[in-house]
Amino acid sequence: MGSVAGGSTTLAVRDLSTTLFTRRGEMKAVDGLSLTVGAGETVALVGESGCGKSLTALSIMRLLPDPPARIVGGSVALNGRDIVALSEEAMLDVRGKEIGMIFQDPMSSLNPVTSVERQIAEVLAAHTDLDRSAARARALELLELVGMPDAARRLDAYPHQLSGGMCQRVMIAMAIACSPSVLIADEPTTALDVTVQAQVLSLLKRLQAEAGMAMIFITHDLGVVAETADRVAVMYAGRKVEEAPVDELFEAPLHPYTAGLIGATPTPGAERAARLADIPGMVPPLNALPRGCAFAPRCKQVMPRCLEERPTLSEPAPGRLVACFAAGKG
Repeated sequence: MGSVAGGSTTLAVRDLSTTLFTRRGEMKAVDGLSLTVGAGETVALVGESGCGKSLTALSIMRLLPDPPARIVGGSVALNGRDIVALSEEAMLDVRGKEIGMIFQDPMSSLNPVTSVERQIAEVLAAHTDLDRSAARARALELLELVGMPDAARRLDAYPHQLSGGMCQRVMIAMAIACSPSVLIADEPTTALDVTVQAQVLSLLKRLQAEAGMAMIFITHDLGVVAETADRVAVMYAGRKVEEAPVDELFEAPLHPYTAGLIGATPTPGAERAARLADIPGMVPPLNALPRGCAFAPRCKQVMPRCLEERPTLSEPAPGRLVACFAAGKG
């Protein structure tokens, strides 16, 4: 795990709301989300597909297309400056320089007709005054830093000539090229086999420890969360439903959805024959959310109140947040 922040908040998201304006109506893709990440700290965003994790990251980076997506409320303070209020021109300087992002699928995120060196150099050219020779030297340094095998030869390679793990290392090199204070990693190991996944996670933890970056780690894999995060924010239908230090979350989840996610996660050394619990149903579409709690139709602890009212976040213990009427009662 990355070291917990020493009190300095690098990124502070406050009441962030992003709406999708579609023919089917307005959809609250991110609904009043608040989150803080300190220097050297890793906060994991977890939840099933469709819960709003990636949309949160793209909202922070202001990379969602407008239309149909628009940030309609809240703020994102990066080292004290609200980047939601910045012009697009100013955001171009923030992206890659102050916030780096590793996208889900490196094979589709990299340009297939541009060499590795050129793709890293483009990031450097946007934010530094390095000449071509110095940019190539820096690109090589970055590839070596992220553990690229035979790094000098890979500079002139194209993405299709690299394995999935190598492409992910290129993405990481690009994301950290300008030493950002915040790194957003969106499902960075999903498409990789177990061995390469472990290498990438180890690499990210090492880079974070060396640079003191704040990191938002987005995943649906709670096994990865246990190895990576300091704190965890659980999302459901665009809202944060629970937040806790990682150890406390696994030891005593407060929200039934969190408990369901943990119950559906394989445990190392568990009986192979043991059947994993599952959460019935699916995440509701954003344009058809139930009246009360969005999780109520799938919840084993549902009460009449849950069907009519939407719970707000409360703090039952220091450092713990939960939005659930039944929390602690079942």
